Amino acid sequence: MKTRFAPDRGLSSRMVVTSFLLGLLYVGFVALLIALTRSAVIAVVIAGGMLFVQYWFSDRIALYAMHGRIVTPEEAPELHGAIDRLCALADMPKPRVAIADVDLPNAFATGRNPKNAVVCVTTGIMRRLDQDELEGVLSHELSHVAHRDVAVMTIASFLGVLAGLITRFGLYGGLGRNRDQNTAVIVLTIIAVSVAVYAISFLLTRTLSRYRELAADRAGAMLTGRPSSLASALTKISGDIARIPSRDLRQAEAFNAFFFAPALSGKGGSLSSLFSTHPSLETRLERLGALSRQLGEQA
Repeated sequence: MKTRFAPDRGLSSRMVVTSFLLGLLYVGFVALLIALTRSAVIAVVIAGGMLFVQYWFSDRIALYAMHGRIVTPEEAPELHGAIDRLCALADMPKPRVAIADVDLPNAFATGRNPKNAVVCVTTGIMRRLDQDELEGVLSHELSHVAHRDVAVMTIASFLGVLAGLITRFGLYGGLGRNRDQNTAVIVLTIIAVSVAVYAISFLLTRTLSRYRELAADRAGAMLTGRPSSLASALTKISGDIARIPSRDLRQAEAFNAFFFAPALSGKGGSLSSLFSTHPSLETRLERLGALSRQLGEQA
């Protein structure tokens, strides 16, 4: 799908490389499971079934988890109007529009492709942002849909989920019920491989996630021509998130990679930035400031 969102070759190449590496990791992981468990059919059916569910129903799963609901133009005329304008400006199909009734100020896009995408905003973000700021956030989310990185992130996160489930199953199931030495060795090997796969997929998805947020900031701001509005929205949201009860933030943390701004993020240090789903606020504001000056020079 070709839109008026600025293309990002860096994002495209990173998505291809990440998908390729995760694909190799996935194939090797399943092959090892088959070799160790001698249950090829079960291993393939379970892995394939989980991948199918996560990919095909990712939008419904995300909306259900965030208590979001699809809204009509009659229910949310201003929100629909803003998305209508941005989609017309970007020359892209309009996604479904949803609202999550939570105070956490945030937004996210989900869906396996542009024709099945959903853009969801929380009531918290709608109360806090003015029209220009909200359009900046919506343009950011629509760029994720246009660049198709939402679907890539959905698939990329699957391997880590699968490895984590197998690790927990091995720790709490296999080791507890099997006292045979050979079986214990097999279970321990599966757990060790699962931990390694989870760690590698974790780092790959975090690296892609940080870059895609910068790419969406740039593409969204270039579409509206107002980088300062997006920067203002980022500043407001980051400040208000700090005042949300930590219990509520931890419940939403699982969706950090898909949120406009992370519910919880590491504080400083190169190690925490390596594990973060988003670049730092300072980095995002600096990039938007540079883009604002660039657009001003061209005007």
